[in-house]
Amino acid sequence: MSGHPHTIPRRTVLTGALATAAGAMAPALVHAQAASAHVVVVGGGFGGATAARYLREFAPRVQVTLIEPEERFFTCPFSNLYLAGLRTWESIGHGYDGLRNAGVKVIHARASDVNASARTIRLSTGEQLSWDKLVLSPGVDMRWNAIEGYDEAAAQRAPHAWKAGAQTRLLRQQMEAMKDGGTFVMVIPDNPFRCPPGPYERAAMVAHYFKQHKPSSKILLLDAKDNFSKKALFQQGWKALYGDMIEWVGLADDGLVNRVDARSLEVETNFGTRHKADVLNVIPPQKAGLIAERAGVTDASGWVPVKADTFAARQSENIFVLGDATIAAPMPKSGFAANTQGKMAAAAIAAELTGAPLPQAVYANTCYSLVGTEYGISVAGVYRAQDGKLIEVPDSGGVSPMDANAAFRAAEARYGAAWYTAISTDIWER
Repeated sequence: MSGHPHTIPRRTVLTGALATAAGAMAPALVHAQAASAHVVVVGGGFGGATAARYLREFAPRVQVTLIEPEERFFTCPFSNLYLAGLRTWESIGHGYDGLRNAGVKVIHARASDVNASARTIRLSTGEQLSWDKLVLSPGVDMRWNAIEGYDEAAAQRAPHAWKAGAQTRLLRQQMEAMKDGGTFVMVIPDNPFRCPPGPYERAAMVAHYFKQHKPSSKILLLDAKDNFSKKALFQQGWKALYGDMIEWVGLADDGLVNRVDARSLEVETNFGTRHKADVLNVIPPQKAGLIAERAGVTDASGWVPVKADTFAARQSENIFVLGDATIAAPMPKSGFAANTQGKMAAAAIAAELTGAPLPQAVYANTCYSLVGTEYGISVAGVYRAQDGKLIEVPDSGGVSPMDANAAFRAAEARYGAAWYTAISTDIWER
């Protein structure tokens, strides 16, 4: 990709794309025939909560119910900063009163089953709801035992921390308890997985914590692939801020882990090399959240193929799927991507319920990553539907430049913080 994230032309393109997605529906589209429609949204994260809120804005006569088991949603974005000691736990938690105030009915329960033909959904409470349109934004589930020895029980000793919550706090506790001079080992999966830059930002944030509190410690990254998002930028930042503390081993150099012994905190690679950890962070291969499978919209890959112009599931025209659970390349599995998908799906659903034309499908994404407190990097892109597929708009995005000066990196760090505040306000807080 060309350019970098903060030139005026690209910022203008991104802003225009988001305005198109968020503003595609006009009040004139809301007609009386939508008054009795019921849209159920499963999942109160970046995709689902966005879709629920914007459905209320685009079609205020439509009844919208959000199903989310947790009373507070803790975000994966910025959870790495919690590990670093740069954010409190509560600072990445968000409640649902803002959505309730917007007219969304919020039910704190788990969606347990979907009957697509009858258009019903059953909840963990035993309640059954009928729907006209269903939006699923279930995030990811782990593929237990995809790596030999790594199951749910093993995750209590070697946490994945890839869903923000108890696992994240457990990993932080283990970091705090680790002796100075210990080794933090992270196992990183092959694509696709939630948040492609996430493991590498985590490595930097763990290094930040160790530099402050356990400066003799080491971080070993065992990766199932040879390339990753913003690789050169991350490696430059790691070296500049943390010296030799972080070692990355790719697939070609025996980075593929095929066995985990969580009891002894040991892993074994494809070539038979064993690595012993003091703290072991295993990020396993993933798949769409279980309710997507129950709804019958996943394919053999475990993910959900969707229509590029609406994010309707290809297996069921009345079920829409957002965010990490989808097959939506070249869009990454990120919070920003889920947010723009939620707006576009809300616009499409409102149009379908009112008989209006579908709006033009435009999506955007920016992934900010923090390497140090004053050191940020980013990658961004704009996407649109073309011939039934998602494509990246040429020259619409880019990555941070290599060898940028300290002021540029500090500005990127500030932009990342501002993005988090803005998107959290947009979804949950207003």
